[in-house]
Amino acid sequence: MRTKLWWAVVLVACACGGAVKTGDDVPLKQEGLSLAASPRGSRGSFAHQGEQVTFSSRQVEPGVFRVEVRLRGLTLTGLMEPASGVSTLDGFAEANGADAQMGAADRALLTALYRELNAALPAGDAAAPEAMYLRRAVSVWSQYPDTVALRRAVMGEKGRGYTMLCSYARCNGRDTGSCGGVYNWYAHAAHDCDRGGFDWPGNQQLAQLGDHYSCNGDEFFLAGGTWLCGSPDHWHRPKVVGNCFGRCGSDCGGDTQYTVDATNHDSCVRNGHILVSGWCNDQFVAAVDDELFAPNCY
Repeated sequence: MRTKLWWAVVLVACACGGAVKTGDDVPLKQEGLSLAASPRGSRGSFAHQGEQVTFSSRQVEPGVFRVEVRLRGLTLTGLMEPASGVSTLDGFAEANGADAQMGAADRALLTALYRELNAALPAGDAAAPEAMYLRRAVSVWSQYPDTVALRRAVMGEKGRGYTMLCSYARCNGRDTGSCGGVYNWYAHAAHDCDRGGFDWPGNQQLAQLGDHYSCNGDEFFLAGGTWLCGSPDHWHRPKVVGNCFGRCGSDCGGDTQYTVDATNHDSCVRNGHILVSGWCNDQFVAAVDDELFAPNCY
């Protein structure tokens, strides 16, 4: 059962000066997150290392949610209809409405906002839908590559849909209890790039999905019977165990969706590429509808 929780105000982090009025007239008194929620939706602001973000999410008609995020002269908007899996995402320069691209500084600020939202909001389906779709949209934008257009129609189930992998993330994705030390390999984590297609073994990994064995923010891979910390670079079908492998989101965030497309995107960026690599753009685009609309596994 989804529990709708409404917060009067949530403030996170340390004080650093007087109040500042944002574009949405949300008072920002200190470094961190200011979040207000009501039956009309969620809205707030975020200050981080001298930068500011304002955001809002509301249900504009039954089952349709509008998200808006403003930062660094950039306006990001999303109109989402979860029941049909259809969404329209856009991003443009606030000054003149011109098309814009996401940059490294934008992603860093959105990643920091995403982490604060995860800390402040209830996890998974316990969050109010307006808050949950705000969190999911911020996560998508925080991973957005420089070379993918911000204006994008996401057709979801009307076009392609998503394939869940919940059964591969047993014990709530953790290596605990009956799952301690028990591996459940997903053998089809793959991508395509300049080295070959999905069927080339160097673009494939045997992945343990879930939140397991992180090492300095990286993953473990099996080499000659020994687990090493790092990312194998186009090895032939190595066994890999990493933090939240296969889970939608830029981090181990508030939602728990494990899908084929999210796993393939992870397999690309953790296999000789990086988050903004052009070779991973197709995997990123394929995973957008998964992150926006796929249900939580637990």
